[in-house]
Amino acid sequence: MTFVQLIEYETDRPEELDKIFDQWMKDTEGKRTVMHEMHGQDRDKPAHFVDIVEFPSYEAAMENSKLPGTQKNAERVRELCTSEPRFVNLEVKREDIKQK
Repeated sequence: MTFVQLIEYETDRPEELDKIFDQWMKDTEGKRTVMHEMHGQDRDKPAHFVDIVEFPSYEAAMENSKLPGTQKNAERVRELCTSEPRFVNLEVKREDIKQK
C-alpha cells in the first residue's frame, strides 16, 4: 500500500534549501526509494512550505530515511528552518484518479 509523508517547515532561506534538495538528489541517486515528491509553498504564508513525498510502503520510507545522504541533508535542512519540521505519516487508504 502506498505511503505518503507530509513535511511542513518554515524558512526564510528557500533558495539555500533548493540547493540542499538538489544535493540530496545527487547523493541518493540509485538508492532512494521515493516514487514521487513535490515541494509546495503556501501562497498566504510565503515562509511556510509543505513537501509531499510518496513511497511504495512505510518500510521503503524508513529505508530511505536511513540513507547516509538523507541523514546528512536532513540535518542541513533543519539548520535553515526557523522551527522544527513537522512530519505527518499517512497510509493511503483510498486514491481516486481523475478521468480525462
